[in-house]
Amino acid sequence: MFRRSGVLIVFLVIMTLGVGIFNLSAQEKFIADKIVAVIGNSSIMYSEVDMMAKNIQNEYRAAGYTSDRNPYCEALESLLLQRLLYNQAQIDSLDVPLNQIQLQVEQMIQQEVERVGSISAVEALYHKPIFNIREELSAQYKESESAAAMQRDIKSKITVTNNEVERFYKELPKDKIPIIPEQYVYAHIVKLPLSAEEAKFRTRTRLLELRERIINGANFAALARLYSQDPGSSRNGGEMDFAVKEAFVPAFADALSKLKVNQVSEIVETEYGFHIIQLLEVRGNEYRVRHILLKPEYTDEELESTFNMVDTVLNRINSGDITFEEAAALYSDDKYSKYNGGIVSNQEYLEQQGTPYASLTSTRFYKEAVNENDYAVLKDLKIGEISKPFRSEDLKANSIVKVVKLVEIIPAHPATLKDDFNSIEELALQDKQEKEFLKWLDEKVAGMYLRIDDDFKNCDFKYKSFLK
Repeated sequence: MFRRSGVLIVFLVIMTLGVGIFNLSAQEKFIADKIVAVIGNSSIMYSEVDMMAKNIQNEYRAAGYTSDRNPYCEALESLLLQRLLYNQAQIDSLDVPLNQIQLQVEQMIQQEVERVGSISAVEALYHKPIFNIREELSAQYKESESAAAMQRDIKSKITVTNNEVERFYKELPKDKIPIIPEQYVYAHIVKLPLSAEEAKFRTRTRLLELRERIINGANFAALARLYSQDPGSSRNGGEMDFAVKEAFVPAFADALSKLKVNQVSEIVETEYGFHIIQLLEVRGNEYRVRHILLKPEYTDEELESTFNMVDTVLNRINSGDITFEEAAALYSDDKYSKYNGGIVSNQEYLEQQGTPYASLTSTRFYKEAVNENDYAVLKDLKIGEISKPFRSEDLKANSIVKVVKLVEIIPAHPATLKDDFNSIEELALQDKQEKEFLKWLDEKVAGMYLRIDDDFKNCDFKYKSFLK
């Protein structure tokens, strides 16, 4: 959460639908097996197709979705694509973090243990020791995650120009022009709690106590699971995937550069709160770390004083003493909106995701994209109305008190280049990525050995390359 990550507009063609040994019953595991396809140096067994076909059927059933396609043909095509992408990922040395795979495997095993009662019961059900089960699951997850990463890598290199977006839109049939759902434009005045310094002092004190316990021998991972407020890493003992130093926010990255392996940092303050960091491993310019994050917390009395301050500002606006726009510039703690009349945009989100491009900035929000606390208030306002003060959270999950003003509701409408360029650009990019990926796939399949069993010769594959 405190780490920057690039946003890739990627639409995976295949879904890894929980391919794992736990999706078959003990009896189904002993079906007669044979090779049904070979692509390059990789073979695909009927048992793999059977397993994925059942997964596909279960996923569709759970989603209330029906498909005209034969699930076994769909499963074989997904496996052919997955095997090809996995082999390419190995050629390109595209690694999937090992701890990410291990976490998925352990979560799957834990779910099965909870279902049947114990590890020994899992071993008895699948007729093999738990370490063999882990090995099989690890291999399956590594292949599926590597294949997905390979496809993302291929598509991420594809971009569209403004001219391509305009041409794409003009060539769209009228019935294919997307309908843009209702959108909200709103402004806000944000105040961080007035007692922020006292709350920060309390947080630093708590974190210093945890650091002292670790230095004296307490288990860092155990304490992270208990106390860390980073939902992305706490359940994994505070540990995160390998990442280059530049992927972390500056203060965190600066602290990393001063640590030796296994050393625990002093208290590090970032915009997300306060951290203690342990460096676990360095691989070139990549770091594997664990941390504990604590955020300042406030008493009811402290929040009440902030509510009173915001209410005073609101009274000045309502009395005509000051405009909403002037109040935002004078009092709001949101640097992204205070000098823009308080109008909320997605600029902070784009920066947080590592894509601060001006062309992607928007002040229009679908209701699903509005902070749920904000939407609960906005939905009851009329155009131009200002809410009473309420408690909310910013994008970094910090407690704030705010008021919102509903500026405009844009009704659902067919997309236009003038008003909805970003949405059309996303569709144009998706279309180009798919076409370029098909070209890449055609070239790859044309240059490798491919054999499909006669039982699957009549499959209606989406990717015609596999029908050669």
